[in-house]
Amino acid sequence: MASGYNPTAVESAWYDWWDAQGYFKPQTAPDGSAKQEGTFVIPAPPPNVTGSLHIGHALTVAIQDTLVRWNRMLGRTTLFVPGFDHAGISTQSVVEKRLFKATGQTRHDLGREKFLDTVMDWKTDYQSRITNQLRRLGGSYDWDRVAFTMSPELSKAVIENFCRLHEDGILYRANRLVNWCVKMNTTLSNLEVDQKQLNGRTLLNVPGYDAKEKFEFGVITSFAYPLEGSDEKIIVATTRPETMLGDTAIAVHPDDTRYIHLHGKFALHPFINRRIPIVVDAEVVDMEFGTGAVKITPAHDPNDYEVGVRHKLEFINILNDDGTFNSNAGERFKGMKRFHVRVAVVKALKDAGLFIETKDNPMQIPICSKSGDVIEPVLKPQWWVNCKPLAEEAIKHTRAGEMVITPKQSEADWYRWLDNIQDWCISRQLWWGHRCPAYFVRIEGKEQNTSDGKNWVVGRNLKEATERAKILANGEKFTLEQDEDVLDTWFSSGLWPFSIMGWPEKTADMEHYYPSSMLETGWDILFFWVARMVLLGIHLTGQVPFKEVLCHAMIRDAHGRKMSKSLGNVVDPLDVIQGLPLESLHEKLYEGNLDEKEIAKAVAGQKKDFPKGIPQCGTDGLRFALCAYSGGGRDINLEILRVEGYRKFCNKIFNATKFAMLKLDRDFVPESAAKPTGNESLVEQWIYHKLNVAAAHINAQLEERNFMAATTSAYNFWLYELCDVYIEAMKPMTDESAPAIVRKSAQQTLYTCLDYGLRLLHPFMPFVTEELWQRLPRRPNDSTPSIMVSSYPVYDACYVFAQADKDFDLVFSVLRTGRSLAASYNVQSEIQLFVHAQSNEEEALFKSQTPTLVALTKGCKSVEVIRSSNDVPPGCGSAVVTSTVAVYILVRGLINLEAEIAKCDKKINLSRLNFEKVNKVISQPEYEDTVPTTVRAANEEKRKTLEAEIATLELSRQMFTDLK
Repeated sequence: MASGYNPTAVESAWYDWWDAQGYFKPQTAPDGSAKQEGTFVIPAPPPNVTGSLHIGHALTVAIQDTLVRWNRMLGRTTLFVPGFDHAGISTQSVVEKRLFKATGQTRHDLGREKFLDTVMDWKTDYQSRITNQLRRLGGSYDWDRVAFTMSPELSKAVIENFCRLHEDGILYRANRLVNWCVKMNTTLSNLEVDQKQLNGRTLLNVPGYDAKEKFEFGVITSFAYPLEGSDEKIIVATTRPETMLGDTAIAVHPDDTRYIHLHGKFALHPFINRRIPIVVDAEVVDMEFGTGAVKITPAHDPNDYEVGVRHKLEFINILNDDGTFNSNAGERFKGMKRFHVRVAVVKALKDAGLFIETKDNPMQIPICSKSGDVIEPVLKPQWWVNCKPLAEEAIKHTRAGEMVITPKQSEADWYRWLDNIQDWCISRQLWWGHRCPAYFVRIEGKEQNTSDGKNWVVGRNLKEATERAKILANGEKFTLEQDEDVLDTWFSSGLWPFSIMGWPEKTADMEHYYPSSMLETGWDILFFWVARMVLLGIHLTGQVPFKEVLCHAMIRDAHGRKMSKSLGNVVDPLDVIQGLPLESLHEKLYEGNLDEKEIAKAVAGQKKDFPKGIPQCGTDGLRFALCAYSGGGRDINLEILRVEGYRKFCNKIFNATKFAMLKLDRDFVPESAAKPTGNESLVEQWIYHKLNVAAAHINAQLEERNFMAATTSAYNFWLYELCDVYIEAMKPMTDESAPAIVRKSAQQTLYTCLDYGLRLLHPFMPFVTEELWQRLPRRPNDSTPSIMVSSYPVYDACYVFAQADKDFDLVFSVLRTGRSLAASYNVQSEIQLFVHAQSNEEEALFKSQTPTLVALTKGCKSVEVIRSSNDVPPGCGSAVVTSTVAVYILVRGLINLEAEIAKCDKKINLSRLNFEKVNKVISQPEYEDTVPTTVRAANEEKRKTLEAEIATLELSRQMFTDLK
């Protein structure tokens, strides 16, 4: 074995060997069906091919692969399917940015076909990079089943989905308001729009404008409309003054006495030759808000849209796709960019004497989650999915218990969202994606409307579409024009759990592995993705696509901030695995699409968070840390130093195993049965019991998906029970001078603990456990080739030694007390302990364990068991263990009491001085109002720590004084 643990060496070859041996493939019964132990199937959430994986993806892999490996070792047929998502809008966006940054060209300069070739090259490159990351993370995927959402097989499923939903009356075409992103030049779903909160007047940069230009948001502007045939005016207010160019009505409340005389009258638009009717509407108007009169722009506001429908108003679109205003806005404003129009309209109102005022207005503005652009509601003919009937079925199946969602908070969110679900716009004005399998039937010599679905057909192929078009054309000549739009990415990834199994074909995989056992993902895409898989899965297959949904936390940095490239806190898992100097971290920033200003900000963030770069932690340390962080909360504040701590845990396991194996004879052969005889020593029976408890706890905790508790159980067994106690206690038992029967028994116990202990750890730490397990000798007739296909330890009654557990726990309490006394009195060698036992049973127990107590107490010279406190020599310190047991340590002659008291005084004075400094800061005037919450919390924690430190030091001083 190597002299020490080296993650690079340990992790270098095992993965390729596992893959070559076929261990990642599902192990089935002879007829191809699942084994009698059952199945466990996870469709891995397909990472987007937009870029490399970040640390959040590593959390997903760590949790999922832990469950897959655990179930595989329990004997179940397991299938872990990898794949990749084309991520239409995200991938097209990143490639367009990179293209422009590198060449100054846009996709339109290249043309559709050449641009798609460029995106495909990007996809190939990043799929390869991501595959390497997934393999380095140890994910035991069946790579023969790797899928891609735009592969021919999965594209066929997408077309089938579109056609079937249309045939079932679920999918339809309509001219409705959509979220339009000018920067991306496409429609977005509501879930792809963030709401930015403004507390009042705010000047913001907007993508597509000069970086120095800022526009006013967070205000409400009041202005007056002149009334037709009168000198009277009616005052309205808006947060978007430019939209007044599309106004087609003014609404008032039917009960508002101020405006009864205006019912049915008209206002005149000051800039466009347009009469604006005054309508009454109790739903949209609040008489107490503002002037009680509301301007209505049906083509550019969701609430106004409903008013327009109710009152059959004119819907006037004033916006071009590129964000400029069209001729409907009037010649004065035609061709101007939308936020330039905002400024110009306010100026024009002032010039016309119609401007009233502008006031601060706390509000939210819709922002594109991809580009940061301000979203515009625009009327567009698009394809929509009627989600209401699908959601009703999903609710029914979930409430029936066919699918469990954890944690409970996510389940509550699930029902709330489904209860309020809206129709889903699936059209996207992109080039990268699945083109809509819909065709406009253009009949020669006939004017037709493209907005609704009356002149459209859908088809699984051109032949089917043509046959349907013939029926629609009714003998007239026609041409077919396929819709230029592509489909929303989620429309294809919503099919993931069954399209990867071969749907719509009736395949063996669909028969054996669908529905999946679990869908594990972040809570933040519960609605983006999980809900859509359930809606489509039930409708298309008649089954809920998975029996369990597990939502993990979102990883934030150590300060609780969301990971962001511009902050420099996005972490590549490979950088944590192999380590990376600070300079190399800086260099990686230039590989992305950040501008120089953002790079400078990110560099500063990296210097603060990683002053020495990222230390090498290894895959096992990273996986174990991520599982240890997963305790059911919504956020994880990741500290790299904690990950490094688990790398040291790997080192401890490596060195402990190496040392323990030196205690096995060269010709040592483990017993064929791993069952204890019952004749083992107390400490052996105790460690067997602890091993059994650990196995029971870890299995139960993994069953409960409590990864934090499971890693704690594994960590505690290895560190505090096996390494700290048994391996130390068995040293005299495995010495060459020990009786052969004692030596052999201790070795058998040690071997079983190493074997089963490594198996318990394997799902979390696959590489180091395989490396060490392969070096253990095998039991006779055991030809298991790899730890990953060995049996996972479970609770076994033959390992229950309840009395031994109770007895040795008492011995261990004595041990801890003796260690604590030695530390308190600063006695480091020549330690003499006296154990006072009041009963014959306790006396016999402690006398039998004297060698163990000596072996486990560093610097211990002797341990003597006494029955009376009168037997305690003078000059001893003492501590109570239980009501019947006490421990004494001889101090006289071993330490300088005067010097120890002086040390305590010096430390007490320093701690009091620091305590007073903190108190002085906290007691400053306006401290609560001026100091950030995080700083106040840190100060309070420091104050409490110093207070506890002073109390402990005073106790130690009193102890030394009493002894003196």
